[in-house]
Amino acid sequence: MTCFPFLFSKKAGSPKRRVTDIGEGIQNVRFYTYKELRIATEDFSDSNKIGEGGFGSVYKGHLKDGKFAAIKVLSVESRQGMREFLTEINVISEIEHENLVKLYGCCVEENHRILVYNYLENNSLAKTLLGRRHSKSHFDWRARSRICIGVACGLAFLHEAVRPHIIHRDIKASNILLDKDLTPKISDFGLAKLIPANMTHVSTRVAGTIGYLAPEYAVGGQLTRKADVYSFGVLLVEIVSGMFNTNTRLSIGEQYLLERAWELYEQKELVGLVDESLNEEFDADEACRFLKIGLLCTQDYPKLRPSMSTVVKMLTGQMDVDDCKVKPGVISDFMDLKLLRKARPI
Repeated sequence: MTCFPFLFSKKAGSPKRRVTDIGEGIQNVRFYTYKELRIATEDFSDSNKIGEGGFGSVYKGHLKDGKFAAIKVLSVESRQGMREFLTEINVISEIEHENLVKLYGCCVEENHRILVYNYLENNSLAKTLLGRRHSKSHFDWRARSRICIGVACGLAFLHEAVRPHIIHRDIKASNILLDKDLTPKISDFGLAKLIPANMTHVSTRVAGTIGYLAPEYAVGGQLTRKADVYSFGVLLVEIVSGMFNTNTRLSIGEQYLLERAWELYEQKELVGLVDESLNEEFDADEACRFLKIGLLCTQDYPKLRPSMSTVVKMLTGQMDVDDCKVKPGVISDFMDLKLLRKARPI
């Protein structure tokens, strides 16, 4: 399966305006007025609110051109500051891919900072498959397989097709949105980093979400594309198992999903981790292969983790899956999680 030739392009043809009073930070993006977005969301009514987090709130809106949109309103106190706001716009405004959210535009008026994205009917993996918001019957094995492959294709595109390469830095279930057909779209590029092709890593402050953070990045601050690979590996195991990576309500031996997966892998019983709600209506060999790929992506040593294009080939059966050489790296093995307060909580 080929993920990105012919699936991406520079955006063109959309109406664009430039606001000069915000400097050179935002270019080539459509600007909406605050009044337009207030009307689209019926004055940001609670009935139109579809999400909420530390950054602010997301509303469903009906734009003047007839399109529905997800309107992300950043709160004044948001952890997502102007730098992250500009990063998200400038990263996502220039690229298109089937497995990335589409930015319609933004609003910058006085202290208002608003992003306008395409509306995705089935919310996020965190609220649907993992959050049990909807019947899990929607997520049969075929749907889960397509979601895993789609996210992998989106990441392979960011890591290898885009110049400079893009490291997302916050791949997690709540940042994977689903359209009406359950096609996955990677969202929230506020923490993304650009890395030139001739560089192996960048040094940066630690940011992301505990549970998805690669240990070497959390400890040393050296960021490579393999940090995204690690996060994807965690997500892959979550999708197959139907469980969040951490659940402190479970018994001690079952609280951490990666540790449980490794134990079952060593016992050659990985199939025991597959979501029980599938009622054994799944391809056991394929499900175990996906779990094994998840373990490969989360290996302790970054150099042992595959690239995302290799992951796509393994997920689609174009390449054999190697045995895991070492167990998954887990942050708690290296340091007290209290030291990671700068990282965003789940």
